Order: sequence, then C-alpha cells, then structure tokens
Amino acid sequence: MIDLALLPLYLTTVIALLLIPGPDMLLIASSSLSYGKKVGVYASFGNATSGLILTLLAAMGVSAVIAMNPMALEVLRVLGAAYLLKMGWDCIRSSAAEAPEISQQNNLAKLLYKRAVVSNLLNPKALIFFVLFLPQFVSTQLTASSGEQMLALGLLLNVMGLAFNLLLVALVGTVGKPLLNNEKFRTYQNKFMGGIFFILAIWLLASQVQNIS
Repeated sequence: MIDLALLPLYLTTVIALLLIPGPDMLLIASSSLSYGKKVGVYASFGNATSGLILTLLAAMGVSAVIAMNPMALEVLRVLGAAYLLKMGWDCIRSSAAEAPEISQQNNLAKLLYKRAVVSNLLNPKALIFFVLFLPQFVSTQLTASSGEQMLALGLLLNVMGLAFNLLLVALVGTVGKPLLNNEKFRTYQNKFMGGIFFILAIWLLASQVQNIS
C-alpha cells in the first residue's frame, strides 16, 4: 500500500526528520541518561504508541478535523504544557531519598511510558505533522485508498522512529551508566528530569501552532 516509486524519497525524508532534535528525542535521551536504558526503552515505546494512535487518527481523517479547529489546537497545547509542568513540579519537589533504585526501574519505566504517550498526544504539532506529512506520499497510482496508504506510511514511520530511538537509548544509556552509581548525581536525579519537563513545557508553550484550514 506504498507507492514504490515514492518509497526512496519517503525513507530519505523520514531519516532526515528523525535526525532533527526535538522534544521526543530530548525526553527519551534524558530518561536514558537519568534512569538507565530500561526506562529509555519504555519511553521509546511510549512515543511509538502515541505515534501509532496519531497514525490511526490521520488515516481515519479525525486528526484533520481537529487540526482545522484553532480552538481545539490551542486547548491541546495548553493541556500538554500543563501536564508537562505538573510532571516537572512532581520531580522537582521530590526529595533525594526518593531517587529510584535500580530495583524500582520497573515502576519507573511504566511511568515514563505513560508520560511519553500523553505528552506526545497532547502536542498539537505532532498531530498536525501527521496531517500534513503523510498525505504528501499518498499516490493516485495505487488502488488502495488514501486512508490505507496513510496507515501503511504511518506504520513504517513509527517502526523507523522506534528503531532510531532504541539506538539513541543504547548510546545514551551506555554513556550515562556510570552516573547511575554516582551518589552525587542521584541526589539531583529527579531534579534533572524535572528541569527537562519544564523545558518541554516552555518549548510547547513557545511554539506557534497554525491550523491547516
């Protein structure tokens, strides 16, 4: 359900987009650096889950309807920023004694998975990206509907994104491994992640979201 003539251009464009630093990359990299590879892997799967949901919404045309409503986009932006600020505040106010032990990584990994899913779904720019990007590679030469083609394109995008994020986790997690055993770093571990969430919130609030009508 993907036009093979357009596939090389699509793959090249996706790779270029993945290499551009963004909020998803920042969240996944900082999670891996602060809490280890397992947490970074879960954050990567959280990002992939939200990407899959956005792909389905784009294929069904739901995301286009939302993207054409300026009020809906603004509500998403404010809710997303508020959620990130809440996560940042929870991390900042936690004490050093609450820094997670390695044995607590399972619970922490699940928490970062949920945060990655929600933060991306509440980012209106992510929704608009799927609305504007995928249709460019829908071909009139195929018998498959535009919705079916967008679904296939979105799935390929998410698979490539997940592979890239897992590679990022492996690299950052390896570099950051000594920090996990550093008592001084662990004292500021949660504060560091709190700062990341604040940065993401400011990033979202400062971004200009345009409707596509």
